[in-house]
Amino acid sequence: MTHRVRFGPAVERGGGGGSLGGELRRLSTVVENAAPTALRGDLPRDSTRIALPNVRTGDGTTLSLVYASDAPPRTAYAAGRPPAARGRVVEIAVSTRTRDALKLRLGQELRLGPGALESVDAPARVVGFYAADGERRLWREQPLLARTARDPRSGAAHAGALLAPRGVEVLQQQSGADLTVIWGLRLDLGGDAARFVGDQGQRDFERLMLRYPESVRGVTCGGGAGGFGGGMYCSLGSHPATESETATELPNALRDFQRQWRQGSVVISFALASVTAVGLAAVVVAALLSVRRGLDVHRLQRARGASALGIALGRAVRTAPAVALGFGGGCAVASALPGASSAYGRGLLVAVGAWLVLPLLTWWAVRDRALLRDKTAGGGRRVVAEAGVVAVALAGVLALRARGTAGGSGGDPLLAAVPVLLGLATVVVLVRLYPLPVRLLARWAARGRGAVALIALSRAAKEAPARALALLVLVVTLAGAVFGGLVSGTLAEGRRDAAAWRVGADASFLGAGRDPDAAGRLARARGVRETVAVRQLRVDPVSATDGGRYGIASLVGVDGAKLLSVEGSSAAARALRDAGLGEGTARGRDIRVLADAADAGDVLTITVHGKERRLRVVGALPEAVRRDPALGPVGAATEAREHLLLADNRDLKAFGASEFEASALLLYGPHLDVRELRSVVPRTAPGAVTGELRIRAEEQAEADEDGLTAALTAAHTACTALAVLLALIALVLELLLSAPARGTTAARLRTLGLGGRATAGLHLLQLLPLVLAAVAGGVALGLTLPGLLGPALDLREFTGGPTAPALCTDAMFTAALSAGTLALVAAAVGLETWLGRRRGLGAVLRLGRNDD
Repeated sequence: MTHRVRFGPAVERGGGGGSLGGELRRLSTVVENAAPTALRGDLPRDSTRIALPNVRTGDGTTLSLVYASDAPPRTAYAAGRPPAARGRVVEIAVSTRTRDALKLRLGQELRLGPGALESVDAPARVVGFYAADGERRLWREQPLLARTARDPRSGAAHAGALLAPRGVEVLQQQSGADLTVIWGLRLDLGGDAARFVGDQGQRDFERLMLRYPESVRGVTCGGGAGGFGGGMYCSLGSHPATESETATELPNALRDFQRQWRQGSVVISFALASVTAVGLAAVVVAALLSVRRGLDVHRLQRARGASALGIALGRAVRTAPAVALGFGGGCAVASALPGASSAYGRGLLVAVGAWLVLPLLTWWAVRDRALLRDKTAGGGRRVVAEAGVVAVALAGVLALRARGTAGGSGGDPLLAAVPVLLGLATVVVLVRLYPLPVRLLARWAARGRGAVALIALSRAAKEAPARALALLVLVVTLAGAVFGGLVSGTLAEGRRDAAAWRVGADASFLGAGRDPDAAGRLARARGVRETVAVRQLRVDPVSATDGGRYGIASLVGVDGAKLLSVEGSSAAARALRDAGLGEGTARGRDIRVLADAADAGDVLTITVHGKERRLRVVGALPEAVRRDPALGPVGAATEAREHLLLADNRDLKAFGASEFEASALLLYGPHLDVRELRSVVPRTAPGAVTGELRIRAEEQAEADEDGLTAALTAAHTACTALAVLLALIALVLELLLSAPARGTTAARLRTLGLGGRATAGLHLLQLLPLVLAAVAGGVALGLTLPGLLGPALDLREFTGGPTAPALCTDAMFTAALSAGTLALVAAAVGLETWLGRRRGLGAVLRLGRNDD
């Protein structure tokens, strides 16, 4: 955010006025203190600057003079000191690189003459040399203060120097020019950023930004107390001044962040839903294991007259202290984390839900119908339940695609439920499908001589419904991890592609038509091999035949032949060449164009600044042209339009530079001198009227360091790690739950002479179909989730660019997840085999039940 005040030369008034330096310090404090109470301390002032127009020294060097409160301190000076306010001599300080380039010495006298700052003739003295090292923002925005630059044609040097406020007053008094002081502020919300997340937070922030400029105008002008004329009704000490003008990109940046955050909440919601589902499954498996181990005792209690409800309440009372302890520990950890206030209500719901699982399962296991083994209509109920799960999952996906995501920071229940529902639906389908090939393999194994494969595959097919919980854990965990890796890879590649589209070439200069001098200097900079001009005009064509409207369109002109020579893969350049527009000029006054919604031979008319011109369509515009990076700089500078018309710049000579709404100069070269380019066009603050220089290397570096993408990746990685840990616990508990049946089978086979390796093979083959089904289902679900969500997940909000980024699957990550799952099961089989060898066969066989 910047506040600008234009001020004129000092005026002698009764009572005098303070010095410019003292007045700048006072107003700097006032501007910072004028920040809204809600942002007090979060919006500090980081600079106060006055940049003077160029002056010339006696040897022809062009010198840019800047006063900057964020200039290097005295400790950064290799020799001398910072400029001070002394007399009529302008004290300046330059960098050590400028000293060496211009062969300056400490105490040297210079004569400052007129340049862009007219009527100047003042003595100057070099009082210090500072080291312009590091990544100080001042060097990026005023690169001439760090190093000199030379004009490639004339060899004239361009340099920058720091001066004190007194030097500003001396030069302004001589020239009579109006200067501008700029206060720069930066918003740093830190851990309080969450209060501006959501629709209400955005409205609160915009309300604050609306009031702040009025507050600054009030404290810097005081209602026009200066009494000066000439449009300057305020005062800056003894200087007449205008009211402050505020320029900021913060509201727009917050809106963009809100849109990105809504999409980020989709990714995070899926990760949290995966953790919740896996954690709930782990709780259910643990409860089932506890119920299995206490079932004989509970049946005995029922036989002695105890009620099922009483037994369930007893289990609830005994587990309540552990649940309360876990809830208290979770609250303590949550309160220690930075950020917004924790949602203790949701934590309480989770704790109560986990607490009720064991009593409910206990009641279900010892109720009267369970003890009487009532299995009537069980198959029908299962089919109805499975069909209901699939139907609800499909309904949730359709509702989410139609409605989109709900705004706000309170979460979206439908968004959180969809991944779990899809996981359940996937498990339902897998449980029905994967036993079929397993049974076929079992029949094939029956033809062989060994019994291990037949027994293992037969039990795997028979026990498939009983393994639904383990399958759900593995499917949801793998789907969440694959989905997160898919989104992370897509965002990384998409942001790099979007950065290349925004730049259009190795570098580009936006606003080349408004500043042809800077464009010319950039074209002559070191490393620039070729330049291509791209210009865009907003038009509203109508048919010359029937007067029908074509629709609002962007008429884009490029140097087709030059673009084709330097970037042979350019879709725009190839389209112009194929249509014959890259050579010669149009016959007559018609402008030859390629159109996306008109037939060859059609004639369109446009009116620009009262002049009517004719467009002759010579061919269809290929769809790939819209995605051509060469058109990106001018396309990103304006709003997207319905239609696009493409022409060669040779046919657009009748238009003046001021008639184009956007223009860019594309710079090509494998080894661009970034420092020289930045010395011509430095980075600008909000509200600057100069052109913008975009460099692909800088844009891609910023894309790689995007904070929101890194936060999403970190959040999803943490959730995936927690889900994997919970899945491991759930899987181990599930293996313990089914271990007695497998142990009894293995013990019986060992009495028939089965060896240790064969026993391990039996266990592995029995679990392998489950794991392969989980890997296939989890990976497939994770890869198809973006397509299932459709418009509810718009990754273009993160990346920008002309179209949504192409999905980028991380094959290595997916393969590593699948291999890790298989290795986990192999380790579990090895552990179970080792435990089986330590267990006595008699003990296992005596504990066997008739229904195993």
